[in-house]
Amino acid sequence: MREGIHPKYFQATVTCNCGNTFVTGSTSKEIHVEVCSKCHSFYTGTQKTAAAKGRIDKFNRKYGLGNN
Repeated sequence: MREGIHPKYFQATVTCNCGNTFVTGSTSKEIHVEVCSKCHSFYTGTQKTAAAKGRIDKFNRKYGLGNN
């Protein structure tokens, strides 16, 4: 590696709006995020599947799938 062309690498503290914090490597010392794995609906199991089901049904009707 060439000297002097790479950014500094830090142990960064990531802070979520929910209050969760964890440490990772980054070129920034602190990172603030809105959503993390502790509060995201996919990871917590509170994901709403009704909207996705409606989109799937619409796709199947449009392309004639599922009419066996």
